[in-house]
Amino acid sequence: MLGDVEAEAAAVMRLAGGAPLRSTLDVADPGDWLALDSRAREVPWYMARFVPEWEKFAPLPADLAQLDESRLALALCHRDGRIRQEAVRHAARYPGLLPLVVIRCADWAGPVRESARHLLREALDADSASAHASLILRVGRRDRGAFAVDVLGQVLCGASRGQLAALFTDPDRLVRRFAYRLAVEGRLLCPAELARAAARDEDAVVQDLCATAALTALGDDEAYEDVLPPLLSARNPRARSAGVTGLRRAGWSDRADPFLGDRSALVRACARYVVRQRGGDPAAWYRERCTTPDDPEIAPGAVIGLAECGNRSDAGLLWPLLTHPAAGVRARAVAGLRTLDCVDAKRLQPLLDDPAAGVVRETAVALLPWAKELPADWLLERTGYAHPRHVRIGAFRLLDARGGIAGLRTAVALLEDPDARLRTWAGQSVQRWRPSADVRDHEAEVSELLDRSRHLFSDYVLRRLRREAGLHS
Repeated sequence: MLGDVEAEAAAVMRLAGGAPLRSTLDVADPGDWLALDSRAREVPWYMARFVPEWEKFAPLPADLAQLDESRLALALCHRDGRIRQEAVRHAARYPGLLPLVVIRCADWAGPVRESARHLLREALDADSASAHASLILRVGRRDRGAFAVDVLGQVLCGASRGQLAALFTDPDRLVRRFAYRLAVEGRLLCPAELARAAARDEDAVVQDLCATAALTALGDDEAYEDVLPPLLSARNPRARSAGVTGLRRAGWSDRADPFLGDRSALVRACARYVVRQRGGDPAAWYRERCTTPDDPEIAPGAVIGLAECGNRSDAGLLWPLLTHPAAGVRARAVAGLRTLDCVDAKRLQPLLDDPAAGVVRETAVALLPWAKELPADWLLERTGYAHPRHVRIGAFRLLDARGGIAGLRTAVALLEDPDARLRTWAGQSVQRWRPSADVRDHEAEVSELLDRSRHLFSDYVLRRLRREAGLHS
């Protein structure tokens, strides 16, 4: 709910006026509690409106015991440590203030910190730990924040399986990581459950943690039928790679062959390892599948895989694939030629007009070292509106790498392009531009181009750039 200075200051004032916490901020959002704690100290005069003695800072007012939940929340965030400490002592009356007690556990004032830690140790149970795990872990990143995280771990270790399982699907990845670490350390999940978690979760840390734990938990004499299939069929490459590596331990090395052509480089590398360990030749597998350039069943992963483990002589199998009907195959063929250091600029140049954005992107990357050898006018013409956006971007990228008058001419022309991202990239290109030898033959044009882009420079930088170009100021 909060998120900008004005909204946060307004929330502080509403709480000072007695507005309920739940109608003022999102009590389930850790960011709102942290924002309230920070902003309340920047609005010091709200306290004087209700308890004038607080600005005197001594003695502590007896009025704290009579404050409602909203105003006690502000007292927990007060800039004076003695007021915060006294507010912590009264916070037990309102369980809804536990998030602020968590924040005070990392307070810079020792007495405040100790009071908050004592209260947290008494108040935190499995349900509240699950509800506030995200905030506790965020506070745990601060100096002196480890205490609350330790308490969280102790409480959750005694939680029921269902209470801990609720954290496995928490939207905060820090919470999911913490919960799965506890589950792995406590051996609360069987290998099959860990494998399904690795396949399901979108966080790479959880994927690695659960996949590794699933395979580690299996003994050499145990069946793999319930563990490897979820890993091998996972959408994320980390889980698939763990599954492929596990094939060797399971004695199923012959099942690794299909993964040689996987879309992920990590999975392909693991598959090659397994195949080599059983005495196979991954390069021969790749060559066999790339021999027929018109085969519609060629997997893009098999094309780039050939370059990853082949040699320069394999470029002869990749060149015919540049005309393959599948865009993915064409793109990987270009990437493979670049990997094998077999790029021929003249043969690849026509692919800058390819209808597939991925092909043009790979071609532009492959041609970057030869940008100065490509015809500047031909590239410049492809930055025009008549061409698809991906073609314009590829041509501009090469002209930018080319530099000189051609690069400056292109970038300045694109400063008024309807495409916002192209305008941004063009502005950055102009700001990076430095004069080259061909500037001397186009002094008048360079001067005019710099004038058109003067809004991108300070006066000092523009004068220096003109001097470097040999132009009169």
